[in-house]
Amino acid sequence: MFMRTHLEFTSTAFPSYPGEDKEINPGIFGKRLAEFLAESLPKHGFKVLGIGAEDWGWMIEIENREFPLWIGCANYDGTENEFQCFIEPSTPFVRKWFSKIETGPTVEKLATALEAVLHQSGEVSGLRWLSEDEARR
Repeated sequence: MFMRTHLEFTSTAFPSYPGEDKEINPGIFGKRLAEFLAESLPKHGFKVLGIGAEDWGWMIEIENREFPLWIGCANYDGTENEFQCFIEPSTPFVRKWFSKIETGPTVEKLATALEAVLHQSGEVSGLRWLSEDEARR
């Protein structure tokens, strides 16, 4: 089952902040993209709990009672305008204690919102969903 969890695109709308890569890793950025998504996703029914720096880019934490849900955002290392967003979890099920929780419907709803936000911005091109095997992290 192909889950839409990895989305790549091109945009000049999300340049790095000066010194941003000192918060994560050299050559990596995506804070402006994370801020844009965090501001836009509530209009699509998702409550954003916050954004935070990770070594690979920026994480947008989404409120979800059943399981941890978040979006990762970063440029492709060494590029100025190629980006990838990925949704976690990227598997159809997660385990919590002794139960198996289906993630697919929630992840698909978030994928639809993510694609709509980026498409409607008019600031991105080349939107393409990747399989997890195709994704470059």
